[in-house]
Amino acid sequence: MKMLRFTKKQHLVFLLCVWCLVVDWSKAETEQSEGGPMEKTEQDALYSTIQGFVGDSWNGSYLFPDPCGWTPIQGVTCDVYDNRWYVTALSFGTFRDNSLACAEIPIIRPQLFELKHLKSLSLFNCFTSPNKYLSSVSDEKWLDLSKNLETLEIRSNPGLIGELPSFITNLTNLQSLVVLENRLTGSVPEDLAKLTRLRRLVLSGNQFTGRIPEVYGLTGLLILDLSRNSFSGSLPLSVGGLNSLLKLDVSNNNLEGKLPKELQSLKNLTLLDLRNNRFSGGLTKEIQEMSSLVELVLSNNHLGEDLTGIEWRNLKNLVVLDLSSTGLKGEIPWSILELKKLRFLGLSNNNLRGKLIREMETEMPCLNALYVNGNNISGELEFSRMFYERMGRRLGVWGNPNLCYHGDEIKNLRDHVPFGVNQCKKRNKAVTLA
Repeated sequence: MKMLRFTKKQHLVFLLCVWCLVVDWSKAETEQSEGGPMEKTEQDALYSTIQGFVGDSWNGSYLFPDPCGWTPIQGVTCDVYDNRWYVTALSFGTFRDNSLACAEIPIIRPQLFELKHLKSLSLFNCFTSPNKYLSSVSDEKWLDLSKNLETLEIRSNPGLIGELPSFITNLTNLQSLVVLENRLTGSVPEDLAKLTRLRRLVLSGNQFTGRIPEVYGLTGLLILDLSRNSFSGSLPLSVGGLNSLLKLDVSNNNLEGKLPKELQSLKNLTLLDLRNNRFSGGLTKEIQEMSSLVELVLSNNHLGEDLTGIEWRNLKNLVVLDLSSTGLKGEIPWSILELKKLRFLGLSNNNLRGKLIREMETEMPCLNALYVNGNNISGELEFSRMFYERMGRRLGVWGNPNLCYHGDEIKNLRDHVPFGVNQCKKRNKAVTLA
């Protein structure tokens, strides 16, 4: 029996040894299939680049001897080319959990441009002390990244000043260019349309001035966001050629002129946000051809005219419609009841008159925010108790001096009494019988 137990132990040891050999062989095969070690020049360039952004105290060679293998670095993504590891993405800042935090005064070192397979570069809240960081590197150096760089994101850098460098237009493989909430000034390069592979162009939240450049050739663009700047002039007609566009946001600028008729060509557009500009000339009828629109926001412009010239039934996908402070006049048309999916209707601070259509309650079942405050709406609010409960404080009807509500409909519902509206005066029986 003792000999038998010893044989079992030997058998277990043998099986364990075989298992270890299989695991080692499998690991070797995996490592071979995934690629060999990183080239020393690539590794040195990576360490130096990170030190420039993070600080000299960062000791990469000691902490991360295998940056693409068993000791990965935050904010660094790698891929295999010719059985070697190469850096394909770098992310600096605190935007993502796996990003490297930047030093107080980061430095863009030339070694960054030696990472020949770099596809994505993200800089979030890295530049806080005012300086022209991007211009500190020659255009020729940036060109070294033009072959592979597809994504460039520069977000929330309050110290990033100066103009948008011209080298941007030479990064012709870019698919996503996001320059968001920095302190860049001046005009945008005129030849931005050279970036024909762009799918997303976001220059929002800077201090750019001048005219918006023509965008001929950006036919694959899906998102164009130039909001919160100081662009002036008219919206370029070439915007109508962006047939793939899903989102167009040029809100909070100083744009003027009529809404271009070319907008009707944007058959895939779901968001059109032109608020807080100086557009004029009324609501162009071509808007009704944009049947894919989900959000139409034109508030705080000098459009004027009325709402009757639009075939609202063509915009049946609308969820948000904001025409507040646009100088509208006339009455709210019955055709607006065709917007069955509408949830938000903003018509405040205009010159609208007439009655508020009672059938909004039943014909617009998704409506949960209605603002007509600051108009000349008159008569009685004839909505039911259920409608007031549904709307709550999202019913804005104040600032219409000739408007009143029936107290019986919302009796014991103090929280739902329309703010700023008086209760209708009860008619005496003599007047009623007459």
